[in-house]
Amino acid sequence: MKISNEGIEFIIREEGEKLQAYRCPAGVWTIGVGHTGKDIVPNMKITKEKSRELLKTDLRHFENAVNKTIKVELEQYQFDALVSFAFNVGVNAFSNSTLAKKINAKAPTSEIESEFRKWRRGGGRVLPVLVARREREINLYKGV
Repeated sequence: MKISNEGIEFIIREEGEKLQAYRCPAGVWTIGVGHTGKDIVPNMKITKEKSRELLKTDLRHFENAVNKTIKVELEQYQFDALVSFAFNVGVNAFSNSTLAKKINAKAPTSEIESEFRKWRRGGGRVLPVLVARREREINLYKGV
């Protein structure tokens, strides 16, 4: 599967989009929608079109991870939610998560929701921004 345009817009809303290079909280040079790499330099600027091009390229990595990890059939909105989640937590974390295992086991929706909600920490503490994001990802996953 591939992420839908609605899924891409969801990630842009969640991540934000900056057209000038900045250092993220981890000190990594970033631009666009969470794009990092050796090609990002201080004072670099890009267009919105370039930002979207970079995002679509970056998303392939996360689409592949979801396609490889999840063995059950997904609805498009579920796939979009999982790509967003993987984009946020990273491929290894997603691929090895109990969330992925529960989805593959066709666990009840309530158990899947609980697994999403476990991913709310950053820097060792619960971050309200992640609590809210997980709720939005749950709603997307449920198609509401």
